Amino acid sequence: MKIIGNKIKRRLRVMVSAVLITVVSFGSLSFVDNDFEFGKNLDIFASLFRELSIYYVDETDPGKLIESGIDGMLESLDPYTTFIPESEMENHRFAITGQYGGIGSLIRKRGDQVLVAEPYEGFPAEKAGLLAGDIILKVDGKEISGKNTSEVSKVLKGQPGTIVKLLIKREDKEDPFEAVITREEIKIKSVPYYGILEDGIGYIKLNNFTSKALSEVKAALNKLREDNDLNGLIFDLRGNPGGLLRESVNIVNLFVEKGEEIVSTRGKLENLAKVHRAINAPVDTQVPLVVLVNRNSASASEIVAGAIQDLDRGVIVGQKTFGKGLVQQTIKLTYNTQLKVTTAKYYIPSGRCIQALDYSHRNDDGSVGKVPDSLMTEFKTKNGRVVFDGGGIEPGVKTERQKRSNIAARLMSKMLIFDYANLYRRNHDKISSARDFKFTDDDYADFVSFLKDKDYDYTTKSERKLEELKKIAQKEKYFENAKVEYEALEKKLTHSNEEDLVKFKDEVIRLLEGEIAVRYYFQQGRIEAALVEDTDVLKALEVLKDEAWYASILEGTYESKAIEEEKE
Repeated sequence: MKIIGNKIKRRLRVMVSAVLITVVSFGSLSFVDNDFEFGKNLDIFASLFRELSIYYVDETDPGKLIESGIDGMLESLDPYTTFIPESEMENHRFAITGQYGGIGSLIRKRGDQVLVAEPYEGFPAEKAGLLAGDIILKVDGKEISGKNTSEVSKVLKGQPGTIVKLLIKREDKEDPFEAVITREEIKIKSVPYYGILEDGIGYIKLNNFTSKALSEVKAALNKLREDNDLNGLIFDLRGNPGGLLRESVNIVNLFVEKGEEIVSTRGKLENLAKVHRAINAPVDTQVPLVVLVNRNSASASEIVAGAIQDLDRGVIVGQKTFGKGLVQQTIKLTYNTQLKVTTAKYYIPSGRCIQALDYSHRNDDGSVGKVPDSLMTEFKTKNGRVVFDGGGIEPGVKTERQKRSNIAARLMSKMLIFDYANLYRRNHDKISSARDFKFTDDDYADFVSFLKDKDYDYTTKSERKLEELKKIAQKEKYFENAKVEYEALEKKLTHSNEEDLVKFKDEVIRLLEGEIAVRYYFQQGRIEAALVEDTDVLKALEVLKDEAWYASILEGTYESKAIEEEKE
């Protein structure tokens, strides 16, 4: 047996003892009934860790081993129970507050290069003149080629008031130039845009539920009411992953009477069972309200949409939401680390839980299944409308998820729309407002010409399946008999880039208009440009303009137009 040094032994003993003391102390508070089982398994873990560190053939990193063990343990629970090491605390704070110290810009990767994707309006990167498409060569004199965006983001962030020097390469400049930028506190808006769409109908987009969400939504709502005769409101929660529970409760409170139950939580511990009610006077309980959701609306977004639906305060339009009804609480651990742990489940006013997946009952292969329709339970809204649990919020008016065509997806993934928007910005000093800007036929012809020497070919699903069929037929020796028919079908199904650029012209133009609008009007421009032909927004406008339709949905007498047509 190889003898290891006393210094290494002492280090291992101290480390294992620390783990034992910490966990056993925690266990004595909460696991009195399982002391033996708890202590036994902890002893097995400590013994395994000690022997592994001593005997494993290569040098091991104790910190990485422990962190891998922690991650493996938490993975057996649910994806929201996570360990937050000290190195990730800044990202955790940003998720809660929407604030960080840095230059204020999105960055993205292309090959070995890291590019400026979108400077934020009014922040250091934009003030320093950085543009979308700028290539970052060095940060404070250090090469960043080959580094990922997470690594580059860490060095760009820092204390407000400190200076960072970037070496930048811009496509229309022959030589790289240096940008000296003073970092600031970057505050990302929870509400990136609000305004009036048409006929006095307002629109508010909420991206997340940070600590500033309520104040921003309330300010936007008050401004819309002060400046306009508000005939309706579209509250857009699509793609909103959630955030702070208190912000969701307080935002619902803007639209419902004081005292209304908005959400309750129930967990294993009695002190985690709480009922959250509206505690403030509302801002507006009468304005007709539509909440937009999709499958990426989760957690706090589902509390808002679910409470509005259960209290019959407004109509939900879009696609069924994600179904995250689990409550997390952050617990401080030693050495500036934290544990984000699931402690309870959400229940909205009708009494239904919005959680879709039951992580406590996994399948034999470890996968987690959704609640089948046959096991869903019926609940009633305030007006007596029938709603169901089983995960997520089912909209009162459903819309189809808009799927991107192959050609559009390829142009986006190859960053060709991004590149052309940069070229357009260099050649045009200004454009009309984001909402009024139109990409003309001549512009599109120029874009098609721009693509001529670019590689953006792709294989469609039809082409892949057809190729699979050919291989199977050849293997089974049937292909020769069907060769003529196969070649005829192949000719019909094989795509043409040129034909696809014509066939999907309108979709590609919408993407170009949105990307170009960002170059002049930043994130607000992208949102405004997209609203013009947004199918969910158009459906919401249709609902709000039809008072009888809106009322019938809330009264529970509405039947979809498809059903009405069948009856006719």
